[in-house]
Amino acid sequence: MTGTHTDRAARIIARCREIAACTEIPGEITRLFLSPPMREVHTLLRGWMEAAGMTVHVDAIGNLRGLWPGSTPGSPRLLIGSHLDTVPNAGAFDGILGVVLGVAIIEELRDQYLPFAIEVVGFSEEEGVRFSKPFLGSLALVGRLDEDTLARTDRSGISVQQAIEAYGLDPVQLPAAALANETFAYLELHIEQGPVLENEDTSLGVVEALVGQTRMELVFTGQANHAGTTPMHLRHDAMAAAAEWIVAVEDYASTHSGLVATVGKVEAAPGAGNVIAGKVTASLDVRHADDSAREASVIAILKLAETAATRRGVHVTSSNQLEQPAVPLDSHLVTLLDKAATKAGFPARRMTSGAGHDAMILAPVVPSAMLFLRSPGGLSHHPDEDVLPQDVEAALATAMEFLAQLRDDRTNPKDGHA
Repeated sequence: MTGTHTDRAARIIARCREIAACTEIPGEITRLFLSPPMREVHTLLRGWMEAAGMTVHVDAIGNLRGLWPGSTPGSPRLLIGSHLDTVPNAGAFDGILGVVLGVAIIEELRDQYLPFAIEVVGFSEEEGVRFSKPFLGSLALVGRLDEDTLARTDRSGISVQQAIEAYGLDPVQLPAAALANETFAYLELHIEQGPVLENEDTSLGVVEALVGQTRMELVFTGQANHAGTTPMHLRHDAMAAAAEWIVAVEDYASTHSGLVATVGKVEAAPGAGNVIAGKVTASLDVRHADDSAREASVIAILKLAETAATRRGVHVTSSNQLEQPAVPLDSHLVTLLDKAATKAGFPARRMTSGAGHDAMILAPVVPSAMLFLRSPGGLSHHPDEDVLPQDVEAALATAMEFLAQLRDDRTNPKDGHA
């Protein structure tokens, strides 16, 4: 990649928007796990990776992986990555920007070979939309794709395993998707997806930890009945119980510092305007940087559901979809990344991530660091999601300086960090 910094940023942004056109639904950006548009994404990224001199393959979970060799055979390996899937009607930069920046980093190296190899990975799945299970791509790298996960089905009754096979991949080869033994670090570049950096007029943030999160599904079961002939006092309205609980969730989270709790998905059955809802299925997402506070909040929120249900003669059950502890990132890599941002001329704010990222899955297994870019308007998971060219420039310059810091760190190890 040649030209000025502005040219490089413009090309990175243009590539993200080109990938955004690979969608299941014309007119919006929707790209779920191993859906047909993912082949187009792989084709685009593979072309850019191979043109940069990388060797490329797709592993058995559908992760696209490009390798830039180190200066010697069997060199230690730095992993740089993010995800390729989206939420429904998404923006153009969540996940994708980190992968495209990874390719740009290799293009900046040109013919330079470091004392470590660099593997750029585009994870096939992180959002958890299709199978209500996030991080499928990174879970494969750490050997945590179990049989229950492979048996999960989407709305069409297709299992994860069947989706893998339909894409032309072989689930038997999943163990080969594991991290290379020589992998010594992971770096993820990602938009902030929130308003903090913009509020402080700062381009970059160095992430110190990712909050823990609980995702659940609640089912309120009442009695479907005629909307015109059933008196109000004789109803067992699952929708009314769910609605009371949803407002209670908001009230509870608003009065507990550091807690965020969201009901983002509700489905009613039978789903007719003239029928009292007999069953309502609702999602619950609870996040906090302190695991004990999060766990206590989940218990309290489930009690609120019981109260709302009991008041109306409705039954409620709950099931866990995800239990993810808070994840601290590697303090040494965080320090190197912080120094790199300062040396590149873009001092970064240290911060905690309220969103889940693939770094959550990798950090317990391999030392990990994460760099945020400002999100204009604080928008993400939205068609108006955007990035500023100067922030893309800042991220690329910081990443290149981070490689230099990492090279020096491994050449002259201190405190056993080699």
